[in-house]
Amino acid sequence: MNNPCIICVAITGSLPTKENNPAVPITISEQIESTQEAFEAGASIAHCHVRDDAGKPTSDPERFARLKEGLEKHCPGMIVQLSTGGRSGAGRDRGGMLPLRPDMASLSVGSNNFPTRVYENSPDLVDWLASEMLSHDVKPEIEAFDLGHIVQATRMAADGRLKGPLYVQFVMGVKNSMPADEPIFDFYIETLKRLAPDAQWCAAGIGPAQLKINEWSIAKGGHTRTGLEDNVRLDRDTLAPSNAALVRRAVDLCDKYERPVATWAQSRDILELRKVTV
Repeated sequence: MNNPCIICVAITGSLPTKENNPAVPITISEQIESTQEAFEAGASIAHCHVRDDAGKPTSDPERFARLKEGLEKHCPGMIVQLSTGGRSGAGRDRGGMLPLRPDMASLSVGSNNFPTRVYENSPDLVDWLASEMLSHDVKPEIEAFDLGHIVQATRMAADGRLKGPLYVQFVMGVKNSMPADEPIFDFYIETLKRLAPDAQWCAAGIGPAQLKINEWSIAKGGHTRTGLEDNVRLDRDTLAPSNAALVRRAVDLCDKYERPVATWAQSRDILELRKVTV
């Protein structure tokens, strides 16, 4: 294969703490430093959450603004993707950072079970978040936790609620949601190609599924996500020393399958994002 592989690094998330792994970046300055290391290691998308002063998840637009500014300064050209996820806020607060016009933002188009609760994404909220992304020229990354989310995303693109071509991320390995199962993974790819032939796809594996999903996605021609949000370990006995270490592991898999790692400029072209000058 010679198609470049985009590596996304999910730097912090809403759940991991320094008690889980001291390398988890919590403050804005820690997040910028960790992302810069991951960028230099080969990541071209930074998937970002922010925390409050107590280290709890928040959707505070001011904190997102400071993080975005720092990443644009220290990681020139890197694609900044902000999270609208439900662990960081409720209702329309989840999209309060979209007027900042990041390159991308995550978008879950349906509900599903999480380990201890329902991850609720009502149709009205999904439509509002999608409309805000259209208004501010923010490309959504569709986070598909279930097969129905892929179908719904293609419907929304067909009727104009989402601007194509789609970028869909298969999220697998969340307890009580879709398992990291290769036949299911293959069916996801097949279904997306059938319903949206021009779509690009990525995959993320949670916890111990991370390495397996990284390898499947790279081997099958897609893009991949890694990072301390999804998994704080290199293996059962070893904590990951940094986000960059997890990125380097994905880079090694790209080498194994003869996939060049996409540069930030190639990634912007592949995803049809606005041009930047660095």
